[in-house]
Amino acid sequence: MSHNKSNTSMIVAAMVIGSLVTIAALSVPQMLHHDSHAQDGGPAVAALDTRAPLRNQDLGAAQDLSSAFRKVAEVMRPSVVSINTTQTQIIRGRQLPRGMEQFFGVPNIPDQRREASGMGSGVIVRPDGYILTNNHVVENADELEVEFSDGRTVPGKIIGTDPQSDLAVVKVDLQNLPAVPMGDSDAIQVGDWVLAIGSPFGLEQTVTAGIISGKNRVQRIIDDGDGFEDFLQTDAAINPGNSGGPLVNLRGELMGINTAIMSRSGTSAGIGFAIPVSIARPVLNSIIEFGVAKRGFLGAGLDEINERSIAKYGLKMKRGVVIENVLEDMPADKAGLREGDVVVSIDGRAMKSSSQMRNYVASRPPGATLVIDVSRAGQPLQVRVLLSERTEEVMAQFGSGEVLGAELVPMTPTTAKKFGYREDQKGLVVTSIKVDSEAEQAELKVGDVIEAAGGIELDSVQRLRAVLEAGRQQQATIRVAVRRGDQRMLLFVEN
Repeated sequence: MSHNKSNTSMIVAAMVIGSLVTIAALSVPQMLHHDSHAQDGGPAVAALDTRAPLRNQDLGAAQDLSSAFRKVAEVMRPSVVSINTTQTQIIRGRQLPRGMEQFFGVPNIPDQRREASGMGSGVIVRPDGYILTNNHVVENADELEVEFSDGRTVPGKIIGTDPQSDLAVVKVDLQNLPAVPMGDSDAIQVGDWVLAIGSPFGLEQTVTAGIISGKNRVQRIIDDGDGFEDFLQTDAAINPGNSGGPLVNLRGELMGINTAIMSRSGTSAGIGFAIPVSIARPVLNSIIEFGVAKRGFLGAGLDEINERSIAKYGLKMKRGVVIENVLEDMPADKAGLREGDVVVSIDGRAMKSSSQMRNYVASRPPGATLVIDVSRAGQPLQVRVLLSERTEEVMAQFGSGEVLGAELVPMTPTTAKKFGYREDQKGLVVTSIKVDSEAEQAELKVGDVIEAAGGIELDSVQRLRAVLEAGRQQQATIRVAVRRGDQRMLLFVEN
């Protein structure tokens, strides 16, 4: 997970979602307390007669469920690994100018190296040594070791990482490994039983059971809120160290990768989140083939059907995704999609939210053709779109847009020069302001640079919108850092 760096160093401490989300990786010392045991020396207690235990046939479905749990745990055990990471950290010393040591009476202190260790989980997904885990488990690791259920420990190599989905692929030089079959996470239903397996707090091969509590959860915790999210929610206990481990159904099929929990204490509170296979599978395949996650790109801004879009476009539909803008010469434009179109379905799949559509488009490879059913001014229309590749260069162009009545463009060396800033200036520059808009009322001016919002540095309008939306959902006031020439000021967005 490419998170705010000041937060990821805490790992077991709370992360995003109003300090309620904890990434379930482990890099803390043991926090266990020894059980209390009865002391010898007390008076002997006479043995009492006890009733006979219940027979299996008396337990019926409960015994069958217990047997199913036991079989899945037994089958899964060889396919789940622990991942131990080591990262070398440089602790900066104190260096005084030459000759000043005697003047101040203190010696220079050289830089020091310190090794930080961490632990997470992973799941074998191919017999030839490929392991799927979370990006935040292996991110910045200098070395990693993979420990198997039989006690073997071998070095692992990071094949590729994808911060935008918080997934990573690790390779070990072994063959004929027991790979877990991938299931259909779209087909699993709320209420279905699942098992979470991993190494919480270093307790390897821990199995917990629960149900699917919810689907299609978007928590805006991946990649500073700009990642691809469609979480499965489960009440199976997930704790620090479970990150990267599998969430499986009662057939032993992979449903998701355990990733985060919502908790005030940093331990399981019955709300865990797993990245579904529908997102993980294309990322895994792309990383194995190309070393990076390649994604399809539509080139259209998306919005929900809400009061604003209904008023703006005169919509009469209640379901679908609104095309908010279309980039010139991009796939959506070439296929004839227009601002105000409502996407009803893609490839026969009903589109219910902008995040679902964004995830689906990104799951398709560059060069794939999508069949999109839209409603335009109440009339049905079908278009075929040939996806291009989602690249950093394309996203820099796509990062522009309107927020609160201000047209914003990601800062580049060219725009920095145009508005009189240094070439390395970061943020979103204001290029125009609508009359009577919130931006005008806040006294924003053309040439102002919005550098950060809610403590998150901005490189796209999408990221700013995500921060503002998270603040709206939490009814929180968002602090916005603005630069105007050599001056800096703060604006506050009330919710």
